[in-house]
Amino acid sequence: MSLNSDIESIVRSLGLELYDTAVVSEHDETIFRISVISPEFEDAKRKSVNLEKYVELTHLISPLLDVTPPVSSEYRLEVGSPGIERKLTTLAQFKKSIGENVSLLLDEKDKIRAKLLKVEGNTLFLENSDGIKEIDFHDIKKAKTYFEW
Repeated sequence: MSLNSDIESIVRSLGLELYDTAVVSEHDETIFRISVISPEFEDAKRKSVNLEKYVELTHLISPLLDVTPPVSSEYRLEVGSPGIERKLTTLAQFKKSIGENVSLLLDEKDKIRAKLLKVEGNTLFLENSDGIKEIDFHDIKKAKTYFEW
């Protein structure tokens, strides 16, 4: 099994979903970032994950990383939410963002801001004031969720 699948198993054992893992560099520090979400919804919005779950998850994953480190140098483990406004890079992340507002860059000038209705195969179904649009995942250059205040 890979490190990612081992982490995903631990995350699922706590009733959560793995959103993403990433190695990032911030302020001359390497961070292994694990982002998780709740699979449950309340009032058509994804439920939040409480701090105790993040702490528990950190304690469960840390020994695994002692045996199978994610990088060969020193790093800091960070477990948390992917955030209300986050990058979308995989189809799986789009599927986990259904019902949310997304901003897509298709080429240098073609930008779409819409609500993500569903994902079927490689096709995203979006709705905005112009109606419903179908966008092929492979046509997307950049994407992120956004929150309207």
